[in-house]
Amino acid sequence: MNCNPILATNAGGIPYIVSTNTTVGTETVDIALGFRRIQPVGYLTIIINDVVPTATTATLPVTLTMNGTTRALTFANGTPVTAAALINVNNIQVFNDRTRGLLTLMSRTIA
Repeated sequence: MNCNPILATNAGGIPYIVSTNTTVGTETVDIALGFRRIQPVGYLTIIINDVVPTATTATLPVTLTMNGTTRALTFANGTPVTAAALINVNNIQVFNDRTRGLLTLMSRTIA
């Protein structure tokens, strides 16, 4: 039997996803989302299950892995989001537009 989890949404219909893993590497910090049926365009609320640790190199760029693809997270002006912006952050809102190559950090909540 194939069981597919249902994507939870808030009252406004925005997906509410808990990350499955945060990996701090030598080149990037990657936040993985286990859910594979994320819509190609729209907002996402992401609960970062394993926050970026305080000791992380602040200049490392942040990526999100979703739907089997890893992409760079940017601010609205196109500047890459670095670890410094997400240290001890446990909740982010992101705008995703896969067709235009946008993955934009809209807001963040510090733990």
